[in-house]
Amino acid sequence: PLFRSVVSSEERPPFNAKLIEDIYETEIVGTDHALKRIVLLELSQYLENYLWPRFDAVQSTKAHLMSIVVLVNEKFREGVSAWDAFVSRPEQFPGFFQRLLSACIDEIAEFTFKEHAVLMLFLVNCFKSLEVDMIREQIQRLVSLSIWTCLLPSRLEQELKSDEKLSKYWRVLKKRDAKANEKAKAKLEKERKFLWNLIRKFLGVVSSIPESGQIDEEKIQYCNRFVELLIDLESMLPTRRFFNTLLDDSHLAIKCRLSPLSKRSEGRLFNQLLDILKFYTGFEINDRTGLALTDHDMMDIHYNSITSLQRIAFVYFKEDLDTFALSTVAGVDSRPALTKHFGALSARTLQKVAAFLNLLPEKADDDYEKEFLLEMLVSRHERRLSQIDALNGMPIYPTDEILWDENVVPSEYYAGDGCLALPKLNLQFLTLHDYLLRNLNLFRLESTYEIRQDIEDVVKRMKPWRMHDGSTGFKGWARMAQPIAKFAVVEVAKPKLGENRPGRVRADVTLALGIRPEIKEEWQALRRHDVLFLITCRLSSSSDTDEEMGGKSFKEKYGIVYVRGCEVEGMLNQEGKLIENNPFEEKPEVPGDKRTFRIRLDTNQYQQDMAATLKGAEDVYDTFNILMRRKPKENNFKAVLETIRELMNTDCVVPEWVHDVFLGYGSPNAAHYSSLPSYIPTLDWNDTFLSMEHLKACFPDYDVKCSVDDPVPPFRVTVPPVKKDDLQPEVIVEHYHLANRGPYPYDQPKRNSIPFTPTQIEAIKSGMQPGLTLVVGPPGSGKTDVAVQIISNIYHNFPNQRTLLITHSNQALNQLFEKILGLDIEERHLLRLGHGEEELLTEKDFSRYGRVNYILGKRMELLEEVQRLQLSLGVSGDVAYTCETATHFFTYQITSRWEKFLGKLKHEKERNVDFIAKEFPFTAFFATAPQRSEER
Repeated sequence: PLFRSVVSSEERPPFNAKLIEDIYETEIVGTDHALKRIVLLELSQYLENYLWPRFDAVQSTKAHLMSIVVLVNEKFREGVSAWDAFVSRPEQFPGFFQRLLSACIDEIAEFTFKEHAVLMLFLVNCFKSLEVDMIREQIQRLVSLSIWTCLLPSRLEQELKSDEKLSKYWRVLKKRDAKANEKAKAKLEKERKFLWNLIRKFLGVVSSIPESGQIDEEKIQYCNRFVELLIDLESMLPTRRFFNTLLDDSHLAIKCRLSPLSKRSEGRLFNQLLDILKFYTGFEINDRTGLALTDHDMMDIHYNSITSLQRIAFVYFKEDLDTFALSTVAGVDSRPALTKHFGALSARTLQKVAAFLNLLPEKADDDYEKEFLLEMLVSRHERRLSQIDALNGMPIYPTDEILWDENVVPSEYYAGDGCLALPKLNLQFLTLHDYLLRNLNLFRLESTYEIRQDIEDVVKRMKPWRMHDGSTGFKGWARMAQPIAKFAVVEVAKPKLGENRPGRVRADVTLALGIRPEIKEEWQALRRHDVLFLITCRLSSSSDTDEEMGGKSFKEKYGIVYVRGCEVEGMLNQEGKLIENNPFEEKPEVPGDKRTFRIRLDTNQYQQDMAATLKGAEDVYDTFNILMRRKPKENNFKAVLETIRELMNTDCVVPEWVHDVFLGYGSPNAAHYSSLPSYIPTLDWNDTFLSMEHLKACFPDYDVKCSVDDPVPPFRVTVPPVKKDDLQPEVIVEHYHLANRGPYPYDQPKRNSIPFTPTQIEAIKSGMQPGLTLVVGPPGSGKTDVAVQIISNIYHNFPNQRTLLITHSNQALNQLFEKILGLDIEERHLLRLGHGEEELLTEKDFSRYGRVNYILGKRMELLEEVQRLQLSLGVSGDVAYTCETATHFFTYQITSRWEKFLGKLKHEKERNVDFIAKEFPFTAFFATAPQRSEER
């Protein structure tokens, strides 16, 4: 290739601008930005060794600029560090960025739409890199308060009046501009109007796309990338703070919705991106303070907006809008009501209303279409569904519409070079709701990808074919799917109070399991809450050969019409009653091969399907012919999604001290225990230290003091907060005795035997304190041992609190759990949830059912001890029959004897061993305990 001689030589050859032109035209433009050629350029370090070292902001050509942009985009696609190459010449980056801004506006039409799409992607990557100082210095000026110079004068005045602090900053900004020279003013003007000019250019491109006929694919790519850029700007607080107002003033979302592209089939991705943009432009957050807005706050904003419109209508348009002005807010804030009131007005009148609302200039150069004016007024003032209500009304299972939509669930061949309608996990998030919602959507789509693979696998194996009567039959078979013999919805419960969806939807699905016994047993082993999928497979032609069906998508080829998820309640017996999953009883045998399962359908999805049926669509629930199951370890997505949704419905999810750090704001050290006011100086370190020497070695910079000579563990240690002027702070060690738990060997507490290092002790100390602790280290550095000791110390310091352990894998949790069993933590307080419990290297059962069995077994064991104690005292009766009789036995027999013994000790002057042995009332009971040797 042309670039090989450039990047392979140890000594850089003389600069040749034509060589860069040739490489750009041949390897990039000539191959239509072929990914393989760009990857080869990037791997050859073309950017680091030739492009950036030779770049000049004034003299470098368009090809030089675009080559840098393309290779930076490729680095982001590969997930490697993209900005390290620029560190060698950071002084050139401002000039490069100014050239980039000019290229994006492209006033002389020098760049193609393909190149503009590449430039938009570069800007997207820049705004994703706000943590890089070099990038942030250039980017922040594009989204600062000064961009409000592009607002309508009346809108600007309105915004500044609403915030006195911003008004003050604006006056300072104007004074600073007045002192700047002409060159500086020109640069500032370019940066301030950059996004506004970019929006105007984009709207011009969108409006140039025809309603029908041929369409330039490069234009669509550019439009999609530009909307992606706007979404990124709106989804981060540092960039949306002032830009959101500018975007609202441009009415871009409304103009895009009314554009021809949004009405064409090629604009499907464009519309999906617009939906995301609309969501973030109206996000429930205060753009100035960054505080999340409650439903009450959003309702106040909505009411103020409507009442403001009513006042304008009453004062200036009383004849046309008298009814609207005098109506209640609830009576006019719906889309149909607003359309009814304003739809009768002329375009000129609607423009005047918009001018009074500071949405349009009073005297516009261009006449606006009535459709745009009406949509602008209606969309701004209609009552919106709250984000929580929209979330609660969302179906939890993926459907056929999402499963094969590659705009949101890309195929396995997706290389990361296209635009997707997906949320992004950025460095910062708007609110906790935003963070959880992005994770919910991404996890839902990730599980959708896996479900799609499973559906494609089982449908291929079942080999559907079109029979003579038009129905679909199956020539093959699949282990994880079976044809449905019968399906019927058996219950649709009334909606709960305040809801409009059914309270519960149940159905019965019958299968004919005439298959191998082991597979039949797998189907019969379906448990409550297992997720299944109902599939409608309906071939449109009698041919099922790959040759004749080539070129079609899988959904079209195999006739996948509907996919709906459901949840198992249980299997029915012969009488049609649910067979309970009782682990302590054997499941009853059901004769024959037919098995009927009771399932629960998604109520939100059922409501949407029934609403579509009322409008003339097909009844989905009369068409299912395949039931698919999945492997249990891969089928927990529903529980995860429901957990995230429940978290989003709560008021507080994370502690206040970690909230800002969690969202990516403030200093990361703010969540460390040393920065929190809730520091606990004195804690019980239990068996963490093996000896006093070990303790001193773990606090090398402290003056360790103890009131007792040669103390032995356990220790209670007081570590006061470290002060800056304290050269050698004190650590006060207090020895204490553990309560005697009994004379038997199993009563003795388990002890830690690991000599922790000072670094590990600091990690343990941090884990015991309130705050966030991250323990990072290579394999074998003792992270698990440190975590186990933290858990043990928390258990002993805060006995009334519960500790939840979560790991990324069953194996990691089992390793942690097995080490916890080796410390002084009572077995009755341990519970292992989730899959993988059977892999624990112990004979004990720590599952939920195992804990029930343990408690019941412990009860019997203790009652046997009560009976032995009863016999040793010669007490008659069946006192060990129940826990209640044992309690009475303790109260009236044991307590009285113990109090009598204490009374004798109190009045006896010579309390020697012989006296105690003689008077102790339970000598016979403890005869089995280990005895002291004669030597001792």
